[in-house]
Amino acid sequence: MENEKNTLSLSVAVVIPMLNEAENASGLIAEIQAASRHAPITEIVVVDDGSTDDTAQVVLGLKKQDPRIRLVKHTVRSGQSAAIRTGVTAASTTLCVTMDGDGQNNPADIPKLYAKFILTPDVPMLMIAGQRAKRQDSLLKKFTSRTGNGIRRALLRDGVRDTGCSLKMFRRNDYLKLPFFNHMHRFLPALFLREHGKIELVDVGHRHRERGISKYGFWDRLWAGLSDIFGVMWLMTRAAQKTDSIEVKE
Repeated sequence: MENEKNTLSLSVAVVIPMLNEAENASGLIAEIQAASRHAPITEIVVVDDGSTDDTAQVVLGLKKQDPRIRLVKHTVRSGQSAAIRTGVTAASTTLCVTMDGDGQNNPADIPKLYAKFILTPDVPMLMIAGQRAKRQDSLLKKFTSRTGNGIRRALLRDGVRDTGCSLKMFRRNDYLKLPFFNHMHRFLPALFLREHGKIELVDVGHRHRERGISKYGFWDRLWAGLSDIFGVMWLMTRAAQKTDSIEVKE
């Protein structure tokens, strides 16, 4: 009975970093609204990371029709990790799920992550991580991602083959316990494991980008990721030992 009560209280905020995604915002938010029929999505938090197009105006127009939509703006482009942290901090829900703003993640997969999460509501520091069953990207992008993922998995031993999939669900408060640094979104599974958390994997879809321009290039994904891995390895060696404690009463 207690678990049922906990499950019923798990509201979800969808956190979406966007940079110049005016062409994708309307369709993506409509799909999230459709997904909310199958998961308790009570907030849609769009973080505009310094867009120079009409992304903010499109989202504000949609907000007039749906009060669940929230817009937070960065005055200066700060990167995906900063945008995710801004969105999670702004959320007021128990759970957050992150996704890309380019339409390649399918919001219809959000209920899958939620269903997996509520199976183990009492597990501390739990993350449900999507892993793309079939990448819909260029050969160069696939090569870069697989190379980076292979090196990261070998060095960090996080057991996740696809940390580049942005669809991830976790408790808001758990995420905010993590050390923040630029590009940290690429290492969330390892950072959760550092806090003695648990990672559950769910296969999700992936789609071609139909509109707009990718914000990442070959060197952004490969070299930046490689240099960050060594920093995360250092963090992992400095993780606190897990301890159990009980309150002593007379």
